[in-house]
Amino acid sequence: MSTGEKTHFGFREVDADAKAGLVGDVFRSVAGRYDLMNDFMSLGVHRLWKRFAASQSGLRPGDSVLDVAAGSGDLSRLFARQVGPGGRVTVTDINAAMLEQGRARLVDAGLAGQVTFALADAENLSFPDASFHCACIAFGLRNVTRKEQALAELCRVLKPGGRLLVLEFSRPMLPLLEKAYDAYSFNVIPRIGRLVAGDEDSYRYLVESIRRHPDQETLRAMMLEAGFDHVRVNNLSGGIVALHVGFRQ
Repeated sequence: MSTGEKTHFGFREVDADAKAGLVGDVFRSVAGRYDLMNDFMSLGVHRLWKRFAASQSGLRPGDSVLDVAAGSGDLSRLFARQVGPGGRVTVTDINAAMLEQGRARLVDAGLAGQVTFALADAENLSFPDASFHCACIAFGLRNVTRKEQALAELCRVLKPGGRLLVLEFSRPMLPLLEKAYDAYSFNVIPRIGRLVAGDEDSYRYLVESIRRHPDQETLRAMMLEAGFDHVRVNNLSGGIVALHVGFRQ
C-alpha cells in the first residue's frame, strides 16, 4: 500500500515506495553493458575519478571497507588492493544483476578470497554499528529514495573517525561548461545508450537523475546533518563530478 509520499524518478514524480523498483528495472536492463557504457559516456575518465576516490580512502592493510551500490566493482577492486589479504571488503548492491557483475569481475581479478558480497539497501544496512574503517557510495546516492536516511546509515556503520566517500555527478562550476555538458548529456548519452546498450530510456533517466541530485554544498550540508564532520568537497572535471569526504564524529 502506498504511503502517499512522493519523490522523483528522473523528471517524473512517482510514489516514493515505487522508486526502488523503477531504479531496479533500469539497472537490470543495463547491467550487461554497464562498464562499456561508462567508458563510452565518460571517454574513460570515470576510471580516473574512481582512482582519485580510492586515493582519499585512508585505508591501510588490514582495514575493513564497505562499498555500497558497488555495481561492477571498480572501487571494490581498488580497495581490496589497499587493505591487502588481511583486510576485508564488503561489496553491496540493492540490484542482484549488478552485484553479480561485480562478483564475476572480482573473481576474475583473483580477489574473491578477501571480499564478501551482500544484497543491501543503502537506507537499511544490515551491519552492526561501528563495523568499518571506511565506507563508499559511488554514482549510487542519486538513485536512493531517502538520501538522508542512507547517509545516516552509512554514518552508523562507520567506526568513530571512519570516513565516508561519496563520489557522484554534481554541478559544473563554469556556466559554459554546464551548457556544453547539458547539450552532451541530453542529446548524445541517450543515443549512445540506444546504440551500445539497446536502451535509450534508461540512459535518459540516468541523465535526468543527475540533474535532480543535490549540488555540492547541499550534499555537504546533508552529510553534516547526518553526523559527519570536516566534510570536504573535491570538484573533478570542473565539477561535473564531486567527491565528498566526511568523517564520523
